[in-house]
Amino acid sequence: MIKHETQWDVLVIGAGPAGASAATVLADHGHRVLILERESFPRYHVGESLIPFTYAPLERIGLIPKLRASNFIKKYSVQFVSPNGSASQPFYFFNRYDRETVAQTWQVLRSEFDLMVLNNAREHGAVVREQTEVLELLKEGDRVVGVRARHVDGSVVDYHAPMTLDCTGKEAFSTVRQGWRVKDPYLNKVAVWTYYEGAKRDNGIDEGTTTVAFVPEKGWFWYIPQHNNRVSVGVVAEGKYLSREGVRDPESIFKREIAQNLWIQDHLSVGKQVGPHYITNEYTFHSRHCGCEGLLLVGDSFAFLDPVFSSGLMLAFKSGVMAGDLVHEALVQRDFAPSRFTEYARTMRQGLENMRKLVYAFYNPNFSFRTITDKYPHLGGDITDCLSGDVNKDFSRLWAAISEFAELPEDLPYGAPLESRPEARPANSVS
Repeated sequence: MIKHETQWDVLVIGAGPAGASAATVLADHGHRVLILERESFPRYHVGESLIPFTYAPLERIGLIPKLRASNFIKKYSVQFVSPNGSASQPFYFFNRYDRETVAQTWQVLRSEFDLMVLNNAREHGAVVREQTEVLELLKEGDRVVGVRARHVDGSVVDYHAPMTLDCTGKEAFSTVRQGWRVKDPYLNKVAVWTYYEGAKRDNGIDEGTTTVAFVPEKGWFWYIPQHNNRVSVGVVAEGKYLSREGVRDPESIFKREIAQNLWIQDHLSVGKQVGPHYITNEYTFHSRHCGCEGLLLVGDSFAFLDPVFSSGLMLAFKSGVMAGDLVHEALVQRDFAPSRFTEYARTMRQGLENMRKLVYAFYNPNFSFRTITDKYPHLGGDITDCLSGDVNKDFSRLWAAISEFAELPEDLPYGAPLESRPEARPANSVS
């Protein structure tokens, strides 16, 4: 059996974008970081579209030059398509943002992209252990002091660190085990998706356009062109709509829904479907807390939002970089009080709630972006900013306007760190 170093500054559970970006920042600060990953990279993952405000965290961890040199399709715009096949003009990000930086992003193949992000963390000094399954959190009272993990050779090792970051994505390892996971009151959709080769795509600057194509009952298709002549395409709607007439097989659901949007039908008509059909449900959930003493949730483990506006990777990188800096400060000051992460929770929840309101509006049959901009042309910029990921700003004017057409949700009272009970803390614990 391999002898494993068991004492680290920070443990990161999960090697996806949230974990790898946090580890990169921490390693750059000079800390000893261990990433524990259950799978072996490259591995399959859905969620393939970057939005403009992913740029800053990608730049922070040094990935922009690598992305510019990659084969990933450049993305400059998004368009919306009605069920009858009528497409809007592409909405170009460079009409509001700098064309050479924020306004140009990418459509990525996650197996390649996530490996790029993880290898970047390695280059910056993080240590990665793949095919290593975290079994449980190690605790002293209420304080998390490390994890127990099983390696591919069967050995079980206890790793210790003053801070553990849970970056386990939608699976949300700690969130589930701590009993913090809560469903969204409304956003519980089902998605069915697959891939096509040789399907239609536009030329030039429009080759990488993300298309959101509507289907009845306020469902929608995503259509994401990728490199190697492949397109990611999926449909999202209420489960009762997709499973109507007792149809539950993912392939049958998908094939039926193609006919519900003429643009999708036309664009897939010349392509060849490849690989399996995937299905997932209960898209949106939240964590009651962002963490507790010694533990911080990052990315999808903190909250997973319906993907209609492709916010997932932006939120993963944003939270990863922010968590890296805050944990660095905690390590320097040797202060791991949960209250240190109150502002982290507030910032992430503000962004999530702003994007969440826009998602709620999207699913309301009385709402459309054009309705808002026709009546309130000056709000076009606010819509653009929120859709592009500039989510930590005051959108009260926009919400007031949208509320004339669609009911918007109240902010959920979640996210604050869970404070330790004084009696639960060991006498020798760091404070």
